[in-house]
Formats: sequence, C-alpha cells, structure tokens
Amino acid sequence: MNYNELKKLIKRESKNDDNSFGKSVDLIQEKLYRLKKDKLKPLITEIGTIPEDMDHDSSEEKLYAKATDILLSKTFHELGINATVNKERANCADVTGKSPIHGYSFVCDAKAFRLSRTAKNQKDFKVSSMVEWKGDHDYAILVCPFFQYPQSNSQIYGQALDGNICLISWEHISFLLDNAIKESKSINLSNIWNISERLGESVTIKDKNKNLNFHEKGNKLICSDLSIDYEMMILYFNNCKTSIVNRGEDEIKIWEKRIEFIKTYDRDKAIQELIIALKLKEKINAINRFINTLRV
Repeated sequence: MNYNELKKLIKRESKNDDNSFGKSVDLIQEKLYRLKKDKLKPLITEIGTIPEDMDHDSSEEKLYAKATDILLSKTFHELGINATVNKERANCADVTGKSPIHGYSFVCDAKAFRLSRTAKNQKDFKVSSMVEWKGDHDYAILVCPFFQYPQSNSQIYGQALDGNICLISWEHISFLLDNAIKESKSINLSNIWNISERLGESVTIKDKNKNLNFHEKGNKLICSDLSIDYEMMILYFNNCKTSIVNRGEDEIKIWEKRIEFIKTYDRDKAIQELIIALKLKEKINAINRFINTLRV
C-alpha cells in the first residue's frame, strides 16, 4: 500500500455512517499492520502532511488522524517495541508502548499538519498536556513533521525540558528504520525517549526555549547513542526536504483547480458559497441561542 492508496481507503471509509468509525479504524489497522518495513518508510515520510483535499474537522480528517496513530504504533513494532493505539478519541495520548527487553513504557502523541496552516501555536503541539498523559509511564514522546516544529525559539521547547517530553519527528522515525535500528540487549532506545532530561543537564533557564536544543544538540546526542555519523542525519533530513517540496507542489495544484472551479460559479452560487464559507448563519444561530437565554 502506498500513500495514495491509503488516502483512497480513508476517503472511501469516511463515507460510512458514524457507527462504522470503529470498523473503519480496524480495517485500516489490519492493512497497515500487514506491511513490511520497506513499505512503511514511504508512508512515514508522507503521513505528517494532511492532504489539502480533506476538509477541516471532517470524517476524512478524523480517520486520517487515526491512521497516523496506527502507522506510528506499527513503526514502534518494527523498532522492537510493543505498541497499541488508544481507542479513546480525546484527552489522552494516541499510542502507548512498552519495551519487552528493557521494561520501560511510554505514551506517544502523533501529529500531522496541513502545509497551508502556518499559524501554529504551542497549544497545537499539546506538550503541556503530555505531562499529564504520561501518568505512571516512564516517558512521553511527541512525533511531528520535523520542518513543522517552530523554527525559531518557542515555549514548547522549554515545556518539553521541564516535563521531560521527547520531541522527535516522522523524519527521525524514518531515519531509525533506514538505519535498521531495533531494540536489543545492546540497544536501548529509552536514551532517545529520555532526551529532554539529558538535554536539561546542560541547558540553562535562559536558553531553555531555544529550538537548537532539540534540532541540533538533541540530534547529535541521538547519533552518538546509535554510533551514526551526524552528517548522515543532516543529509537524510535534507533529502526529506525534496519530498516535502514535491508534495507541496501537488497540494498547490488542488487549490488552483478549486480556484478555476469557483470561477465558473454564477452570482447566486457565489453568494451562497461565501455565506457558507464565512459561517454567517452559524454565527447568527449562536447569538440567538445566547440572547434567548436572556429573554424574559
């Protein structure tokens, strides 16, 4: 299964009624869990980008989010860690895992973003929430697209250091698979999941919000742990940029086609679409609901 096939499956299953959501999740999990490692890597490099032709907060997008959880849990299996997808939809981490060799456990949250969404804030990453979700587990891990993490200083980096939250990316996960990393008696990946505590030993309070703590110092620590040349990681991540650019160009075409289609609207159709897009009727209804509670 390639990325386009996964997307088609999600679109098809999203057309089922709400009562079938669980069955759709099970079907996607069955198909993804069958994949061999060489089929996983291309999916991992794509999954962090939500397709532009999936409407925001739609059934498609919700099912896509669940697919990211499933793919991440499957990837942990390939890394030698037992992992399961949480069935709850809110207020908990997406994935839980446990090392059968070293005995530690973790919670993990998977994130995917649209390329068109540039105004992300610290709440989008839910770093502070993960401190609570960690509970009795040893570690908490956040997996986001690497180049969608804040490129300048951000409070999420300080929050991660304070709460010992591991900030890594889909590109990191793909890099581990590409280098045939798997837990064994001699390889303990908890060193990576514990990266924030290790970084915190040398980062001052003044510098705790700097992105280079994770994107440079953290990456060097990971490479040192795995006896991998740091320049190999840099080269790998640079190659990932090419894939993202290509994906971005495809996503732009989706909106360009939408623009051409909108140009075919007559006046009445254009007005109705604008009213819907601005959610004007929803705003009126919300105000009415409120003032009706005040009417005598």
